[in-house]
Amino acid sequence: MAGDIKDDLFSSADSSDNSRRGARKRRRGLKIFIAVLIVFVLILAGIIAAISLYINGLSRDFDNNVTAVPSSSAFPESDRPQDSEGTTILLLGSDQRPQGGGEGGRDGERADSIMLLNIPADGGEVYVMSVLRDTWVDIPGMGEAKINSAYNSGGMPLMVETMESLFGTHIDEVMAVDFEGFEGVTDALGGVTVNVPQDFTSDDGTQFTAGPTEMDGTTALKFVRERYAFTDSDYTRVQNQRAYIRAVLDRFLSADTLTNPGRISDTVETISPYLTVSEGLDSGYIRGLVPKMLGTRHSDIHMFTVHTEGIGTSGDGQSIVLPDHDAMQEIGQAIDDDTLDEYFQQNGDNDGSGL
Repeated sequence: MAGDIKDDLFSSADSSDNSRRGARKRRRGLKIFIAVLIVFVLILAGIIAAISLYINGLSRDFDNNVTAVPSSSAFPESDRPQDSEGTTILLLGSDQRPQGGGEGGRDGERADSIMLLNIPADGGEVYVMSVLRDTWVDIPGMGEAKINSAYNSGGMPLMVETMESLFGTHIDEVMAVDFEGFEGVTDALGGVTVNVPQDFTSDDGTQFTAGPTEMDGTTALKFVRERYAFTDSDYTRVQNQRAYIRAVLDRFLSADTLTNPGRISDTVETISPYLTVSEGLDSGYIRGLVPKMLGTRHSDIHMFTVHTEGIGTSGDGQSIVLPDHDAMQEIGQAIDDDTLDEYFQQNGDNDGSGL
């Protein structure tokens, strides 16, 4: 049964040449740490669909442990773009777990990772677009600021309003995750083997050596958080986060995990308390994605960074990322037109730097 799950949902990249999109160049690497959450949601959906014995238990664990924000406190009251036929979810990551959250959905925190996940109307593919957190944009009611400050100032509603304004497309649901949760996930999986791209020493003195490295949760969290050891800061950190994501994915899809209901349950129980979601994004919503996701392969998860115009300095002296507004609008239009596949083929192989 575990083999069937793996084959149906995320068959290895080596078999992608036999898929209906086999002629497409293989896209390597997942872009940033929060992408672990994407994989988790998809795997959870597959588990719920394929292991009927555990439907009630997994669903109950998920719904009981997440923090659900009422729709009236998760979305803006202003006029919003018309809903499209596909599914678009705003995914946010932060590095500080809130104490009791906020009425607006974890307001009082900056979003360290900002992503749009889109599943086209006919399913079969997943597109995840990351927005650099220091992108300098106009935030409704605030004026120009780094995009991640919208979360700090207005929680989910202002973050949704800002993203919908920039992309011109409708956001269906929101999910926020605290990075601390992944320390427990790593341990729940029994540790992971990360292929460290280069030697470095973290800010606290931990040494990492290039090559395969066994990591527990504490070590993995240090690995993915480090930025000050690198001259290019966030860009190398993104590379390290991709390496960690590959390790988590490989571990979760291994036979000893998929045939171990206790480990699966531990993983769900570990990550769910660190999730804050709009109330519509419950286990039932995730189960509703299953028909669209059946047959989806690892190679069908496409991730890229929204293009920018490079780096600069704000009027008050902050180091910022200059936005490419045309690129954002093109992505939003592609979501509405259900043509993200075409956009990705033409623009997906970029690091978002604009350099």
